[in-house]
Amino acid sequence: MKLIEKGFVCLAVVALAMRAEAGEPGQHREEALSPEQFNKAHKSLFTPKKSQAGALTERLLKDHSVPRQEPASPVRRRTLVDDFIFGKMQRDGIPHAPLSSDTEFLRRATLGLTGRLPTPQAVRDFVSDEDSDKRGKLIEKLIDSEAWVDKWAYFFMDLFRANGKMGRGRYLFHYWIKENLRSDRPYTDVVQQIITASAKSNHVVAAANLIAREHVQGAPYPQDGDDLSMVHQLDTHDELSIIYYKAFLGMNLSCISCHGGDGHLEKVNVWLSNKSREQFFRNASFLGHTRYLMYWENGKPQSGEFLIDDHNPGYDTKSQSMIRVARLGGSNEPAFLLTNESPSPEEEPRDALARMLTSHPQFPRATVNMFWAKLMEIGIVDPYDEFDLARQDPDNLPNGWQLQPSHPKLLDALARDFVESGYRLKHLMKTICRSSAYQLSARFPGEWKESYTKYFARKFSRRLTAEELHDSIVLATERPAEFEQAGKRYGLALQLAGPAGDRDTKHFMRIFGQSDRQTPAKVAAGSMQHPLVLMQSPVVNQRVLAEQGSRVRRLLDNYPEDDARVVEEMYLASLSRWPSEREKEIAIGALAKDRVNGAQDLQWALINSVEFFFNY
Repeated sequence: MKLIEKGFVCLAVVALAMRAEAGEPGQHREEALSPEQFNKAHKSLFTPKKSQAGALTERLLKDHSVPRQEPASPVRRRTLVDDFIFGKMQRDGIPHAPLSSDTEFLRRATLGLTGRLPTPQAVRDFVSDEDSDKRGKLIEKLIDSEAWVDKWAYFFMDLFRANGKMGRGRYLFHYWIKENLRSDRPYTDVVQQIITASAKSNHVVAAANLIAREHVQGAPYPQDGDDLSMVHQLDTHDELSIIYYKAFLGMNLSCISCHGGDGHLEKVNVWLSNKSREQFFRNASFLGHTRYLMYWENGKPQSGEFLIDDHNPGYDTKSQSMIRVARLGGSNEPAFLLTNESPSPEEEPRDALARMLTSHPQFPRATVNMFWAKLMEIGIVDPYDEFDLARQDPDNLPNGWQLQPSHPKLLDALARDFVESGYRLKHLMKTICRSSAYQLSARFPGEWKESYTKYFARKFSRRLTAEELHDSIVLATERPAEFEQAGKRYGLALQLAGPAGDRDTKHFMRIFGQSDRQTPAKVAAGSMQHPLVLMQSPVVNQRVLAEQGSRVRRLLDNYPEDDARVVEEMYLASLSRWPSEREKEIAIGALAKDRVNGAQDLQWALINSVEFFFNY
């Protein structure tokens, strides 16, 4: 059938786009590393392949059915974001895309903020609404929704790699994160509570579960009634130091946890090249008194349950490690890596670390940059967790180096605004999404140049996450999943605390990049498996059938004499737009030949289209 043939064409385009996103395969590495190869290996930790967001977006939309906009006219500057974004483009003579259409914006914002597709009625209502501030009101509504809480709780669970190492505490941690998001609790409070948490059991105190997650196991079984070796205390201090800096300060301390930066990181990160392993030890020493005891019974460890207190003697800088080279000595006096500040005599070291970290200017800068990257697809500093603090000031750059942030004044302004808001994440997201910069079309009317990418001259496309793709299929077909987690049932993946589902669902999610939360998250690469799985997976094929409870069945029953309405509803449900005249003609022709099979094929083809697979 023509629709099926069209679907295969769409899938081929997806495969090409995925190849563009994935880049070239890695090169074979020799057994012995030369100095150049050593530097290259370290560089890959800090500077992954340059973002292809602009090129990918251009390739996807050049001949695509996203409504083409007229050439851009000056846009209204709505938030502080726009003064910096459009001001820089104006000064440098860079053209930008026009504002997105209503349907493009509605789909982008709804998927971007909640991970869900808008309903057909939501599309109709939004397009017909004549309120000049309807986009701003939509953003308010989305950010105040439970769907927003679900999506961003899942994001934080991925960020902290919340998995079975937490035991049952994982579900408590998920609940706690959702409560913090729902109430818009100041982000400083959340971070401070995570760093300072103590508990008789992490299954009772939610904030203690990040500590439980990062524990490094020493011995497999207890040797006596007061044995500390089941958790390697010092390695756990190190792992927590790394995750705190990466998640909360946007900095990667992995290299200097093993060796000094001098002689290794000069071509990678100027600021870290001047830091020693002893300085890393002194930063980890804030946790030196923290003790981690794994619960055990009848000589066997209890899954993911820990006691956490502050009764350890301190950080031993001359000791063995399970996962790094041995510690060879040095000072264990706590000193914050960014300022060299030590705790006051009356302060508990972990309390001091929490205070220093959340009061340092890098904390709000890293936070706003992380959420900017998640909403705009590229960070102002990109990647968002690889800041080089030596390259932030345009008036004080190291010789031979470029400024790291694309818009340093915007980064500082967003950070100040975030602080003034009381560290409220909802305020931050509203500031970004209400801007005209966020509302630009992904379509670019003229010749696109890769040099425009750093200006944010268009809205960039991104592939849906595994969870978003799964939930979009569920919502487009009205066939909910049957997840069960912690004794409760759920219909959407983003409602969960983590990966779950039957064999077919788990396979589908794994192929599309769902995090296993074992290793640090990587940028999702494309795969030729993606179009094949979309064509063949029961996650798709069982849901497009005209069975009781499906959208296809409901539309066929509700509009027995109106094939045009069936086609329109399916386009609105899947792509959040009306079909073009040509698309409508093809689809109605298919339904005229065989109404049930034609409708099923149409649903299948829409899910397998490039447009469905990306948020633009």
